[in-house]
Amino acid sequence: MSFSVSTFSPPTGTLPLCSHGRRIPNRSSHIMANSLRSTRASNFCQIFHGLKLWISESLSVLQHNGTFGSSQKLKTIKNHKEDEFEKKPFEETSSHARQVPESVLESKISSDSNSETTKAATHSKGSESLQSDTSVDVENSSWSSGSLQQSTMLNYIVQGDQVPSLCIAVIGATGELATRKIFPALFALYYSGFLPENVGIFGYSRKNITDEELRSIISATLTCRIDHQQNCSDKMDAFLSRTFHVNGGYDNNKGMSKLNLLMEQIERHSKANRIFYLSVPQDALLDVACSLSSKAQTKKGWNRVIIEKPFGFDMMSSHLLTKSLLSQFEEKQIYRIDHLLGKNLIENLTVLRFANLVFQPLWSRTFINSVQVILSEELGVQTKRFLDGGGIIGDIVHSHILQTIALLAMEPPISLDGEAIRNEKVKLLRSIRPLEPSDVVLGQYKSSTDDKVDLSLDNLTPTYFAGALYIDNARWDGVPFLIKSGLGLIKHCVEIRIQFRQVPGNIYREHFGYNNESATNEIILRDVPEEAILVRVNNKIPGLGLRLDSPELNLLYKDKYNVDVPDSYEHLLLDVIDGDSHLFMRSDELAIAWNILTPILNEIKKNNIKPELYEFGGRGPIGAYYLWAKHGVRWVEE
Repeated sequence: MSFSVSTFSPPTGTLPLCSHGRRIPNRSSHIMANSLRSTRASNFCQIFHGLKLWISESLSVLQHNGTFGSSQKLKTIKNHKEDEFEKKPFEETSSHARQVPESVLESKISSDSNSETTKAATHSKGSESLQSDTSVDVENSSWSSGSLQQSTMLNYIVQGDQVPSLCIAVIGATGELATRKIFPALFALYYSGFLPENVGIFGYSRKNITDEELRSIISATLTCRIDHQQNCSDKMDAFLSRTFHVNGGYDNNKGMSKLNLLMEQIERHSKANRIFYLSVPQDALLDVACSLSSKAQTKKGWNRVIIEKPFGFDMMSSHLLTKSLLSQFEEKQIYRIDHLLGKNLIENLTVLRFANLVFQPLWSRTFINSVQVILSEELGVQTKRFLDGGGIIGDIVHSHILQTIALLAMEPPISLDGEAIRNEKVKLLRSIRPLEPSDVVLGQYKSSTDDKVDLSLDNLTPTYFAGALYIDNARWDGVPFLIKSGLGLIKHCVEIRIQFRQVPGNIYREHFGYNNESATNEIILRDVPEEAILVRVNNKIPGLGLRLDSPELNLLYKDKYNVDVPDSYEHLLLDVIDGDSHLFMRSDELAIAWNILTPILNEIKKNNIKPELYEFGGRGPIGAYYLWAKHGVRWVEE
């Protein structure tokens, strides 16, 4: 095979050519093309084996652009428009574009399309050598003419100490959730040192935008907390410089192959792990997950996949979704995220229970009369997320409420290991009786056109849920767990109330005034409006005579701890990085939770239960007051 150009001069420095770490110094002298086929080829680890086509293409590029100079600059890979993706997946579009021969990319994507990533290990030794060589040559293919500008991504690759140990891909990178929550959470973790300094961040979407355009979108939502002000601008620039856009087009198989190629380029031969955050609509989830599984998983470390709610809309749809996901991934790879479970209140439940001796002997039916879990949202909260899956039942009750009760009431785990905690949660959820229609009150707000809310609710979609759960085990037998969750109420409130039984034979009963019910002790764990732990105790009012009151001893976090509380997404993303799964629902937890709620969903489908209307901005359905009275629990206004 003849070569059209006889010289090739790599850039100054060293380039890694072998998987075992050997490097070859780059010299200013020319390397003759025919010498590449000489005995010195062994020193290059035979990297040109099977890649003659690519070498020819590279030399053609050199002939067109001229020889390299000391001031040589580079171009970055640019994503092209979706309608041009089939012909030119990576095409030079600006002075910042990084040139890669099309034959290389098409060969790579074609190879990926014909064999799954998980089966690559079964290839022959020659095939493995070819695959290794390809990744090296793709890196080297980035060196272009002296007129090209150096790319941030190539500079990131070439620096030996910048090989990333972690790559994070946000699928659906230009969506509202990604720009408002996920990227700011990643930046906060990066600033705090919880992400590797050389982390690689990839935004995957169908939009034809450049790296700089994605960075501009992201930077508009990045802020530094009060306790994160030092070098904020420098940290933000460093984070954005490690963020790249991938135009996946409308073919997820090719899109994921492209993402995998870019990740491999910056990972090189080092061991690296990958996290994929699937911030995509429910109807696109399985297609994206399937393509990701076969095209974008690494074999040089672990892969973890984050999935957003909803996790199905009922028992059957959830089962089918779970079955499909488990056909692509192992259970330990899947992290079903519910941002409400990332609140500090939830994490503090197990600490309060198992790290304080004063509470341990009290945590049972012997001393506790009732437990209330309250989550109400105020005016102005949009309702579009409630339009499917039983409304608020599938969105909040199924995951957040039941998971909160499981953590609050479970038996002590053998350790803080995620699977140990999950096992105890499963035992607790299995002990909960399926809900009876007589123990449930559903509501739907009514609003006028003046209210700035979504009015497209049908006549069966509940925006309010109140229910009474019972746990049939020795610890909680007979103790009602009352749930109250609603939208468009008078006040935003997130709290757990644990009411204790009255003191038997209380000799101070007559000194509490007209309301003896308020004399019961209570623990209140509050997240909104102000994060706090409150303990209600009985106390003598100072002065003459004997009058008793029930004040609250309070621990207000804002007064005690002079720090900004991290966003729940920061907490949960860090758990994924650390492999801590205790706040993420396992498949069996998912199925048991739907089993508890299925009787109510069936009654809704049969039109046997109709939501009670309540005023938007009011206190909710009147029926909830009667439900509390039915179970002997004092109603507490938020």
